[in-house]
Amino acid sequence: MELMYQAQGIGLAAPQVGWSVRLFIIDADGGSHEEKVFINPVITEEAGELNKEEGCLSFPGIMGKVVRAQRIKAQAYNLKGQKIEIETEGLTARAWQHEIDHLNGCLFIDKMSPANRLAISHRLKEFERSYKGARIPV
Repeated sequence: MELMYQAQGIGLAAPQVGWSVRLFIIDADGGSHEEKVFINPVITEEAGELNKEEGCLSFPGIMGKVVRAQRIKAQAYNLKGQKIEIETEGLTARAWQHEIDHLNGCLFIDKMSPANRLAISHRLKEFERSYKGARIPV
């Protein structure tokens, strides 16, 4: 959670920090510090569609348009092992979809249309160049 707040994010999936479990956190209220932890999340219903710009803590400073459901129903487990069900829309629904994509090995750039990906391709190439040769601690 500290990493998410340091990066001014609203969500973070465990695989983004090297933890191979199906868990993510969300604080879509913009730093309210009322984060929620969701374990084994599943979206059960989707409705509507919005094509909006989003970013990702894994790609600092890169934004792009992604089509996502406007509203979702989902279920997950909390830290007490209790099954919870939610209905949400807007930014929180987008964050849920984004974080579940991470759990499934999908990035927001994979969800972009070819035209939108082309529009940010120069920033992606710059980002890639900045990490070439960088040493990653083991």
